[in-house]
Amino acid sequence: MGGFFATALKEDCVFDLFFGTDYHSHLGTRRAGLAVFGKDGFNRAIHNIESSPFRTKFEKEIHDMEGNLGIGCISDYEPQPLIVRSHHGTYAITTVGKINNIDKLSEKIIGDGGTHFLEMSGGSINATELVASLINTKANIIEGIQYAQEVIDGSMTLMLLTAQGIYLSRDKLGRTPLVVGMKDEGFCASFEAFAYLNLGYRDYKELGPGEICVMTPEGVTTLAKPGSKMRICTFLWVYYGYPSSRYEGVSVEEMRYNCGRFMAKRDGMTTDNIDIVAGVPDSGTAHAVGYANESGVPFSRPFIKYTPTWPRSFMPTIQSKRDLIARMKLIPVHELIENRKLLLIDDSIVRGTQLRETTDFLYRSGAKEVHVRPACPPIMFGCKYINFSRSTSEMELIARRIISKEEGQNVDRTILDDYCNPDTDKYQKMVEDIRKQLGFTSLNFNRLDDMLEAVGIDKDKLCTYCWDGKE
Repeated sequence: MGGFFATALKEDCVFDLFFGTDYHSHLGTRRAGLAVFGKDGFNRAIHNIESSPFRTKFEKEIHDMEGNLGIGCISDYEPQPLIVRSHHGTYAITTVGKINNIDKLSEKIIGDGGTHFLEMSGGSINATELVASLINTKANIIEGIQYAQEVIDGSMTLMLLTAQGIYLSRDKLGRTPLVVGMKDEGFCASFEAFAYLNLGYRDYKELGPGEICVMTPEGVTTLAKPGSKMRICTFLWVYYGYPSSRYEGVSVEEMRYNCGRFMAKRDGMTTDNIDIVAGVPDSGTAHAVGYANESGVPFSRPFIKYTPTWPRSFMPTIQSKRDLIARMKLIPVHELIENRKLLLIDDSIVRGTQLRETTDFLYRSGAKEVHVRPACPPIMFGCKYINFSRSTSEMELIARRIISKEEGQNVDRTILDDYCNPDTDKYQKMVEDIRKQLGFTSLNFNRLDDMLEAVGIDKDKLCTYCWDGKE
């Protein structure tokens, strides 16, 4: 995943760029960068943020930066923004997305006369560099961006900074957001709409799927109209979005609250069955509040997330270390756990490792029962579009491991469809097997239809691939 921010002001933009980019720290864990254009041309800085938050890495350098146009990013993997010199002139570029056919595209570029790509550690190609190379195969930037969007299998939203303005391009099916804010001094563009509110901007527009605009201090001009088909990622509301975020006009916090309400209505748990409802902080909290208010069971916080020195940007990239840090962050409140029947809501179950350890932790702290209610359905397919999961294989997903034990490794798609349907016996058995393996007192996943109802927009505009395999 990742996030980005851009500014085009009639005055120096570095202050807004710095803090607007910092507001995306919940979306990336590895690299961050800023690039500005001013009287001295382009100026760029990139830093590793695996062991320090964004702000501490750039506080000194921003005093040496100046310019009225700038882009910044927080990335989960590749270093960016990149500065590129081509027949289009010099520009800086940053991207958010996933390219499934990166090897095929890079081979084609080299075969058509391209020279080389720089390999990152691990031997992979920087996806942002590949996008720039695709853009550079065409006569102008607009044609280049459209070509890149056309040939990329996956999802790609980008910002491209030139001396004249900043090109904004949302991915062709709008799987990730791109919004524009405005104030008297100019405009900004952002992955997260909340990132510009405290900087004095107000909402201006949200780019549609495949829309391309150019942003200057004087205005935002649409160069390519949006398409009619949208598939925005539903997991943005369930997990990735910050509570104050909103996408397509729908609040993340409100959606999560409604998710909890719908789960409680279908679940039927009351104070006769459980003592408290709790959310795994932070993304499970609003779900739990909605569940508690609907069910009448008190909401409580039996463990507290310790964040003063461990914001999300401190999370290491190695999964085993991430699991360890996730455990270390949760501090128990024994008085709220001991001899209690707890209903615990997390945003999802991916591998199951962390939630199993959280449950063990609650039992060791004296809990009598731990009932688990994930806020989304079982994850069946690895994401092809935004890399929300770090799973390198679908067999890392606990639901697929359970299915493979029952059906074998090569499972026919029609059989998988049965496991995706909460009204089938296969689904019910899968859930029970997950419950036994993870040690929960009871387990009920949120239903896909209830979750989509909680979002509240046209279901055909929502991507549900990770739950039902439908593109």
